[in-house]
Amino acid sequence: MNKLFTIGEMAKLFGINAKTLRFYDENGLVKPEYTDPQTGYRYYSTQQFERLNTIKYLKALHMPLAKIKQFFENKDIDQMIDILKEQEKEVERQKRELERIGLKIEGRLKQLSDAASTVYDQVEVKYLPERKLAVLRTEIPISDDLEYPIRQLELETQLEAAMFLGKVGVSVSEEHLAERRFHEFSSIFVVLEPEDSYEGEGAVLPAGSYLTLRYCGTHTQSEKYYHNLFDYMERNGYRLNGASVEITLVDSGITNDPARFVTELQIPVVKI
Repeated sequence: MNKLFTIGEMAKLFGINAKTLRFYDENGLVKPEYTDPQTGYRYYSTQQFERLNTIKYLKALHMPLAKIKQFFENKDIDQMIDILKEQEKEVERQKRELERIGLKIEGRLKQLSDAASTVYDQVEVKYLPERKLAVLRTEIPISDDLEYPIRQLELETQLEAAMFLGKVGVSVSEEHLAERRFHEFSSIFVVLEPEDSYEGEGAVLPAGSYLTLRYCGTHTQSEKYYHNLFDYMERNGYRLNGASVEITLVDSGITNDPARFVTELQIPVVKI
């Protein structure tokens, strides 16, 4: 009689756990050579070795168990070629996705590094390139809690959560800015990056000159800093040229220390 191996011995031989072997048995992937009808103990022979080796190989290629089972149900070289080609396409898709995520992480690291070296309350005139947005136009009272409108934006645009990391902004309309009314946002948006896949309705922040200022705080403290920007605008011969942009670079989602919060205001302007 061929040597039989207990489930524990088999698990040790193949570097898997007994629970996995029971799962394979229950799902028809690897049946033991013999199951004791009295105790329910499973015993394996070398007849199962090849099948387990094949499963380990295909799993190492990140192949789903459903496809592995499909292969065993119609084991054939053509079937193996087909499922390997399918898996090759899936791996390429995953590589593109990981590259996209890597770019997002790289961008967020740069943003956080930049925010950590912020000089507060300093007005600067910057030329900013065109930025594409996914936007939800709705009236939002100024509040620290923007979670509900962010969820609305996510549902409206069908964007995935990773696209929102550090790129959510709000805007006060040009009309309200002209009237010095800073207590209500006219829209909430997420800045789209080149690697983002978005086919819905969007908007564009035009390239141009922006008065910018960073301060320690969140959106609820913005009014004072809007006045600072408008004072600078009037003293230096600029006029308003569009809606504002507010992006919180660091808030309670990043740190428990309010002294390290960073919000940036941007107001588009033209020289008079």
